Amino acid sequence: MVKIYALGTAGSGKSTFIAAMAEWMEKNDFMATLVNLDPGAEEIPYEPDVDIREWFTLTEVMKQHGLGPNGAQVAAADLIALHISEIKDALDRTDYHYALIDTPGQLELFAFRESSSHIVQQMGQEDSMLTFIFDPALAKSPEGFASLLMLSTTVHFRFYLPFLNLLGKTDMLQPDERDKILRWGSSDEDLYNALRETHDMRGNMSLEVFKSLELLGAYRKLIPISSYDGEGMVDVYSAAQQIFSGGEDLSPE
Repeated sequence: MVKIYALGTAGSGKSTFIAAMAEWMEKNDFMATLVNLDPGAEEIPYEPDVDIREWFTLTEVMKQHGLGPNGAQVAAADLIALHISEIKDALDRTDYHYALIDTPGQLELFAFRESSSHIVQQMGQEDSMLTFIFDPALAKSPEGFASLLMLSTTVHFRFYLPFLNLLGKTDMLQPDERDKILRWGSSDEDLYNALRETHDMRGNMSLEVFKSLELLGAYRKLIPISSYDGEGMVDVYSAAQQIFSGGEDLSPE
């Protein structure tokens, strides 16, 4: 089972990406198991097949342990790891070729907790890939784009799994904004020149960040996606095919 994790900052569009990807796959006769790992989610735009809220919710953690919202989110991140065997059993029972996995809204609760490494390992990291969704509102400025690039690179180094950068909610961008961001995602020179035009402290710091990321080889293509019109879903699928089956089509299930 190929597992595709959706990560990104709060509000970047993780859940809508999962819903859109699932819809695209169903239309193309590729059935996917939908997994929600966010116990604090109140409403999500898809019907999960495996839902952490069946084991506990954020509200229940707050009441049971006498914690506030922030403390409960940290505790919940570790509780997911404690239930991972049951979650994995529920996932395996679906017997599909794909799993689309929605992670908690707060990126740091999944990406930077030691328990998350345990979760990915137990779920099967040999056939897992990560997608990091760039929030278009932040990516519109060169400094914001550079900060997202740094964050996505940090997440990649944290897990060191096959990795895709996605530009979320492209239908909410003006055409010139979309083109500008995608140029930054395809040409390190364009981003560097845009950062040079910013003469304040943030611009100078972003230049130094960019140089470091360039030395690390962190720059990678940015795939535009939209849950509104399904843009980019075939590109994510094709990337997964290339990674896990050398470009050959996996059989529909």
